[in-house]
Amino acid sequence: MAEQNTPNGSDVPAPHQVPHTPAGAHAAPAVPPAEPHPERWGRIDEDGAVFVRSSEGERQIGVWQAGSADEGLTHFARRFDDLRTEVELLETRLTSGAGDPKQALTSATQLRDGLAEAAVVGDLDALRARVEHVISHAERALSEVKQEREQARAAAVGRKQALAEEAEAIAAESTQWKAAGDRLRTILDEWKTIKGVDRKTDDELWRRFSKAREAFNRRRGSHFAELDKQRATAKRRKEELIEEAESMAGSTDWGPTAGRYKDLMAEWKAAGRAPKDTDEALWQRFRAAQDAFFAARSAAFSERDAEFADNAARKEELLAEAEKIDPAANLDAAKSQLRKIQERWDEIGKVPRERIRELDGRLKSVQDGVRSAEDSKWRRTDPEAQARVAQFRERVEQFESQSAKARAAGDERRAKKADEQAAQWREWLRAAEAAVADR
Repeated sequence: MAEQNTPNGSDVPAPHQVPHTPAGAHAAPAVPPAEPHPERWGRIDEDGAVFVRSSEGERQIGVWQAGSADEGLTHFARRFDDLRTEVELLETRLTSGAGDPKQALTSATQLRDGLAEAAVVGDLDALRARVEHVISHAERALSEVKQEREQARAAAVGRKQALAEEAEAIAAESTQWKAAGDRLRTILDEWKTIKGVDRKTDDELWRRFSKAREAFNRRRGSHFAELDKQRATAKRRKEELIEEAESMAGSTDWGPTAGRYKDLMAEWKAAGRAPKDTDEALWQRFRAAQDAFFAARSAAFSERDAEFADNAARKEELLAEAEKIDPAANLDAAKSQLRKIQERWDEIGKVPRERIRELDGRLKSVQDGVRSAEDSKWRRTDPEAQARVAQFRERVEQFESQSAKARAAGDERRAKKADEQAAQWREWLRAAEAAVADR
C-alpha cells in the first residue's frame, strides 16, 4: 500500500483503494475488519480536532477532549464499525431473501448519503463501495420483485378475466341449473383467493362477474317460476285423471275400460310432472285405481279361460261324433244328426282364441261333406235339368234334319250351316247330360 505524509509529519498508509468489480458481477467489495490501528484513517491534532482521510482528502469530523488521542481514534473507529456492521446486516438479509429490498434500499441510501458527514474513522472508500453494492443489490431485488409482482398481477388479472368470461357464458347459455349454480359458487370462492389485482381493474372484473351471476339467477328464477306454474297445472290435470281412473276401477266392461285406461296413461305422461312433494302420491293413487281394475279383469279372465278350455274339450267330443257321420249311407239321417250337433255346439259357447280356427275348421269340414252330398242328390233329381237335356237333344235333332233335307235338295250351303248349328247344340247337350250325371 502506498504511504503519504500527514500534517504532523508521520508516515501513514494512503486511503484504501476500492477493488474494481467486473461489469455484471455482484460480489460485494471487501471491507477490512476492524482496524487495530485507526490512525491509518484519521488523526487528532494538538487542539483535539479529529480528522478522517479518504480519497477525497482529509475532513474534520469533530473534537476529542475526553482522553488521549488514541482513545479518541478508537472511539471514532468503533462508530465506523457500527456503520459497517449495519451495512453487512443489510447485505446479509438481502442475500438470504429475508430482507425487504425497498427498506434495504432506503437504509443503504441514507447510509451512503450520510458518509460525507459521518463522524467516524475508518476506510470510508471501502465502506462507500460496500454501500453502493448494497444499493445496487437492493435495486435489482426491487426490480425483480416488481417484475414478479407484475407477472403475478397479469396472471391474477388473466385468471379473473377467464372466470368472468366463464360466468358470462354460464349466464347466457347454461340450463343445467344445479351444476351451473354450483360452478358459480366455486368461481366466487376461487375469486376471493386471487390477490394482486389493482383496484380499478378488480372492480371492473367484479362488475362483470356480478352482472353475469345476477343474470343467471334471474334466468334461473324465471325458469323455476314457470316450472312451478307448469307443475301446478300438471297437478290439477293429474287429479282429474285420478278421479276418472278411480270411477272406472269397478267396471266390468273389460275391453272399453282397458282401452280408456291406456288413454289415461298417455294423458298422464303428457301432463308432465307435478310438484315434487305431491307427484309420487298422485301416481300411487292413479296406479292403485288401475291395479284394482286390471286385477279384477285378470281374475275374470282366468275364470273365463278355464270355462273356455272346458268348452273346447266338450266341442272336441262333439267333433268326434260329427266326424263319424256318413251322408252317403243315409243323407237325411246325416243331416238330422248334424243339425243336432250344431245346436249343441252353439249352446256350449266360446273356446280359447287360439283354438277357434282349428275347432270351427273341423266342424266346417263335416258340414261341407253333408252339403256336398245334398247338392249332388238335388242335381240328379232336378226336373229343370232333365227338361233342359231333352230340349237340347230336340234342337240337335232339328238341325240334323234340316241339314239332311238341304243336302238332299243340293243346297250345300244351308246344309253346312245346319251342321254347324247342330254341332253347337250337341256340345251344350253333352254339358247338360254331364251335369245331370254328376248329381
